Amino acid sequence: MTTTTADSLSHSDGPSPAQVRRGRRTAMLLFAVGFGPMLVATVMFYTGWLNPTGQSNQGQLVQPPVPVAELNLQTAAGNPLQARFGVDVADPKWLMLVASERCAEDCEQLLYLARQVNVALGKNAPRVGRAAYLGTVPADLERRWSDEYQLMERLQPAAGKTPAWPAGINPEQQPRILLVDPFGNVMMHYGREHTGKQLLKDLKHLLKLSQIG
Repeated sequence: MTTTTADSLSHSDGPSPAQVRRGRRTAMLLFAVGFGPMLVATVMFYTGWLNPTGQSNQGQLVQPPVPVAELNLQTAAGNPLQARFGVDVADPKWLMLVASERCAEDCEQLLYLARQVNVALGKNAPRVGRAAYLGTVPADLERRWSDEYQLMERLQPAAGKTPAWPAGINPEQQPRILLVDPFGNVMMHYGREHTGKQLLKDLKHLLKLSQIG
């Protein structure tokens, strides 16, 4: 049977509708396998679903969660903080973010708490990053930073912007630890009224529920 030029072109125009549908199903399946557990974990954590004791969070919930992009923060290299979260990132992590405009004694207590909780996570420690936005830092802390907090990334305001914080969080008045999920959502916060044990309990629970981050 002779194949015409038109026939040849019609077969090379692109994938058939059936192939497109299969591709979409495959993409949806990959997304569900990769990020489905994280979505389920978030719902379970906020609602207590499938948890006989109900909600177990020790920190204060941010409701609704706030996208980290709204904080207007960037790294020292000038990269937006939100660039390290989301479905397009190969290895997104949870993040403990210490925020304080004037890093006095209460602020450093939270820096220390975040560091010790990260260590206490053991084998899961690499799944959680640490960062700090500090408006002003005492000279003594600056001198000790590279020895005591070298693994805590320092953040700064995005170019031409000022930091913005979720409702109920005011680092000018009270330093806080913000917990950011691998999707880039600020979901909880902690202060001096919380213990390292409480923060550690929340993180262990979230990491157990989710395989993302």
